[in-house]
This record gives sequence, structure tokens and C-alpha cells, in this order.
Amino acid sequence: MNSSNGLTGVTGTLQLPKHIAIIMDGNNRWARSRGLPGIAGHKAGKEAVRQVIKSALHYEISALTLYAFSTENWKRPKDEVRALMRLLVVVLKNEVSKLHERNIRLRIIGNTQELSLELQKLIATAEQITSNNDGLQLNVAINYGGRWDILTAAKNMASTVIKEGLPVDSISEADFSRHLCLSDLPEVDLCIRTSGEHRISNFLLWQLAYAEFLFIDTLWPDFQMKQMGDALTEFSGRQRNFGKTSAPKIASSGG
Repeated sequence: MNSSNGLTGVTGTLQLPKHIAIIMDGNNRWARSRGLPGIAGHKAGKEAVRQVIKSALHYEISALTLYAFSTENWKRPKDEVRALMRLLVVVLKNEVSKLHERNIRLRIIGNTQELSLELQKLIATAEQITSNNDGLQLNVAINYGGRWDILTAAKNMASTVIKEGLPVDSISEADFSRHLCLSDLPEVDLCIRTSGEHRISNFLLWQLAYAEFLFIDTLWPDFQMKQMGDALTEFSGRQRNFGKTSAPKIASSGG
């Protein structure tokens, strides 16, 4: 069990991230390897989502952001997209009450206005039901793209400049970032991508500026608490300098 946001193991208590982002990749490959249609992999991936939420609660992670559907995923076959949208409807109908019982706040980030009216209503209801929960902050990216996020923030920043007559040179990173998704949460400390791919696919481009990255071969439906524990142990062993020079290691004297 953890203590003070640390992972306890044979080497003692290790520091854990406050905010984890996960690119859930490999559902289709998992299904194809079993001779199943792609949507079967996405359905199987629901259990992996439950596992990472369980892990986040166990290790007292503050925020967990999951990449469910990108702005580019509309380019997939129409049957697959329709099946994914139906799956999202089912998940929102069946899982929100369970999240609420565990004091989890659910937030959907992305351009939800392009989703079906049914999905928009379910999202609004889910966010309202869990809005006062102060436990794990669970964010699910649906129809999200990092470029969309930054462009939307730039438009909102420009509107603020015009409305308030602000000098352009006075705009700081902090001013701009307040218009981005998840601006009220800790910055992402660790980004995990499953399935062995080594790219971020237009995910949280601004928010990942100083995140640690971990690319693992496990396909998403096979991602369990053990893999999360391994990822946290890996993270705890990394030195994060945020642009500063590393402190020199002091060699221990013998004898």
C-alpha cells in the first residue's frame, strides 16, 4: 500500500506521479490476434479501464486522463466508429453511478459538440452527477486533439484580449494555459502508451511538455494492475530536472 503518494517496495517508498495520462492503444490488434472483429477489442478494453482506475485509487493518484477517441479517429471505417459511439453510450449509462459511489469526478474533454445529442446529454448528466466529488479526477478525452485544444485556447485568449483591451505582450504562459483543457489540474507527470507504438498522436500537446513517457508493448486489453505498478516503479526511478542541470552524484567513500 502507498504512503504519502509513494509506492512501497523493497527499496522503500518511491515517489508517484500526481497526474497520469494514458493512450489506450492496441484494441484492434488484440481482437485480430484472436480472430475477432475490432469492436471486440474495444469492449475488452473496458476491463483495462477498470483496472487502471482501481490502481489510481489504490495509489492515491490525483488525476487520470484517458485517450478514448481522437479528432482523427473519425477517419476510421464508419462501422467501427458507429460501434465505438454505441460503446461510449453504454459505458456512460452503466458506469457513472459506480464512479460516483467511489467519489470519482468524471470529466469529458474534447469537442463534444460534434457528438450525437444522446452522447452530449449523457456526458452532461455524468459530469453533473459527479461534479462535487473530490477523489480521483478522471478525465476521458473524446473527440479530442491537442491541436484543437491549443487552437480553441488561442481563440478564447484572443477574445479576452479584445474584450479587455490587454496588451499582447502582457500575455503569459499562465494566462494562455488557463484556456486549455485540464488547466485546473496538476500538469501531467507520466504519459503511458500501450501496444508498442512510440508517438503521442496529437494528445495533450501542451500539457505533456515535461511529462515522462513510457511506451510499453502490452496491448491495451491486457493492461492490468501489475503493468500499472511496473509503470509507477519505472517512473519513480527517473530524475526529472525540468530544464535544470542534474545535481552531481556523490560517490560513497569506501572503507
